[in-house]
Amino acid sequence: MEMVRTLHLIAQKPGLRLDKYLCQELGGVSRSYIQKLISSGYITVNGIKAKASLKLNRGDRVVATLPPPPPSPLTPEEMPLAIVYEDNDLIVVDKPAGLAVHPAPGHPSHTLVNAILAHCPQLASVGGSLRPGIVHRLDKDTSGLMLIAKNDRARLKLQSQIKERSILKRYLVLARGRLAPERGTIEAPIGRDPRNRKRMAIVAAGREAITHYRVLRYLNNYTLLEVTPETGRTHQIRVHLSAIGYPVVGDALYGAKSPFLGRQFVHASYLRFEHPSSGRVVEFTSELPPDLEDALANIK
Repeated sequence: MEMVRTLHLIAQKPGLRLDKYLCQELGGVSRSYIQKLISSGYITVNGIKAKASLKLNRGDRVVATLPPPPPSPLTPEEMPLAIVYEDNDLIVVDKPAGLAVHPAPGHPSHTLVNAILAHCPQLASVGGSLRPGIVHRLDKDTSGLMLIAKNDRARLKLQSQIKERSILKRYLVLARGRLAPERGTIEAPIGRDPRNRKRMAIVAAGREAITHYRVLRYLNNYTLLEVTPETGRTHQIRVHLSAIGYPVVGDALYGAKSPFLGRQFVHASYLRFEHPSSGRVVEFTSELPPDLEDALANIK
């Protein structure tokens, strides 16, 4: 039988509403659900029941007593998983291209989450019921390293590192054109494209987005890049490179279809973070998969 969970949190930034703060800290939980918990007395601030609209002060002690989550609507599915590392707190998996991270309209099953639940059934209670254990995401057609938390304590600590921008993620990316200078930073806000809701775009009212890159080598009229996003906006690398005129090869959505590659050339090749239990800095690498190696070999 599932047990009630109690989380003890310390507010770090003043002025944030209690319900918004808990949405950020708990991750994968809707604001309406948080508001129901608050109104039902499951949340206290400095030992006192509070309203959702309460503005927090730095150092406020927030205690959230979370009832057992509803049964997950997700079905575990036995699928091959390339597990790079696993312990009691986390899993690092090398996701193949073409595999969605979690169910969404258009792909209700056969996702990474379904496979992870078959491998590790206890993950169903970690975080939201639709994205259990998910700390960060990769696009469906992006391959490479992904980090998954196996318990709430690890998930909160890892998500905190993402907010503090202390988790380092690097990607190997092939762009069309010879990008210069050989090192640079793209800084432009990203939001939903007002003319096409399926796309993201550079918009003045968007969220801050920062992408660092360095050229690894030129291949005729293409550039192989190591890209380090400082922020984690949806489609960030693809949007930023397209915006400066060097779209990602194989990325039909943002303007660079390829005769020799059927998906975008983006691979999450490097991951470094502080282990949530030991505090030790750990790092993992992933080589280019065969389809991307073949793409490089086919450039004339």
